[in-house]
Amino acid sequence: MPLSLRLALVPVLALLAARAVAADAAPAPVVYLWAHGAPGFEARKDEPEVPVKWGVSHINNPSLTLFLPPGRTATGAAVVILPGGGHRYLNIASEGTALGAWLAQRGVAAFVLKYRLAKDQTMEHSPYRIDVEEMQDTRRALRVVRSRAAEWGIDPARIGILGFSAGGRLAARVCMAPDAGDPSSADPVERAGTACAFQVLVYPGEPDEIVPTKASPPAFLVAGFTDDLADGLIRTSLKFKQAGVPVELHVYAGVGHAFNFRVDDSRPVGSWGERMMDWLGYEGFLAAAPKA
Repeated sequence: MPLSLRLALVPVLALLAARAVAADAAPAPVVYLWAHGAPGFEARKDEPEVPVKWGVSHINNPSLTLFLPPGRTATGAAVVILPGGGHRYLNIASEGTALGAWLAQRGVAAFVLKYRLAKDQTMEHSPYRIDVEEMQDTRRALRVVRSRAAEWGIDPARIGILGFSAGGRLAARVCMAPDAGDPSSADPVERAGTACAFQVLVYPGEPDEIVPTKASPPAFLVAGFTDDLADGLIRTSLKFKQAGVPVELHVYAGVGHAFNFRVDDSRPVGSWGERMMDWLGYEGFLAAAPKA
C-alpha cells in the first residue's frame, strides 16, 4: 500500500477506533418500573438520586439497568440483581453493575434493580418500608422482566434472582412467597408472575428468616467465614436440604461481610462468580429444556 494512502487512512482508523470505544462506554439502558412513578409516590419520581460513599441513595423512581448479552452468546437465562447497603444506600457498582456486565459477557441477561430504601441515609424519615415498598419494587422488577421476556430474548422459565446483604434478604423473601400475577389487571406487567427459577443469596441479611419449602427454587449461597451472618446461612443451607431443594453453599475462609463482586480479586473468594456459573450450568439454567 502506498505511503500516502496509509497516511490518509490514519485519521479514518482513529475515528473508527474512537467510535468503538465510545460505543463500549455507552451507558447501559434503564427501564423504570412504573411509567409515571411508584404508586402513591408519583410526585417524587423526578427527585434526583444522591451519590454517597460506596453507592447511591435517595431512590424514588425505582428502575432496572439492563445488561443484555449479544444474540449469538445469549443463553436465554436471566437474573435480577439486588445490591445491598443495609437499606440505607445501594452498593450499585461492586454489587450491581459490575456483576451485570460480567454476566452479560457470559450469555446471561442481567437486570440491576434500584429499589427504594427503608432506611435511606439521605432522608430524615424515609417514607418507605422493607415489607411494603422494597418488596413491591422487588416483585415489580420480576414482573417487568417476565412481561418483556420475548423482547429481551429471555426464557421466562429461567429467570432467577440474586441479592447481596439487604438485597439478599429481599430476594429470599420474594422466593418464599411467589405469585402468579393478576390476570384481571389492566396493566400487562401486573399480569406477570414473580416466581424465580433459582436464587443466589450472597451474605443475605437475616438468614434465619429464610424458610424454604419443597416448592422453593434451587439456591446458591455464599458467605465469608468471619461474617456473623455465616452461621445463619449455614443453618439455612440445611433447611434447603431438609426440604429437598437443591442447594450449594460456599463459605470462604479469611473474609467477612461485603466482599462484593470484583473481577480483580485474586483471593479464593474472588472466584465465587465462576462457581455460580458452574452451578447454573450444572442445574441446567444455561440451556433451554429439551422439547417433548
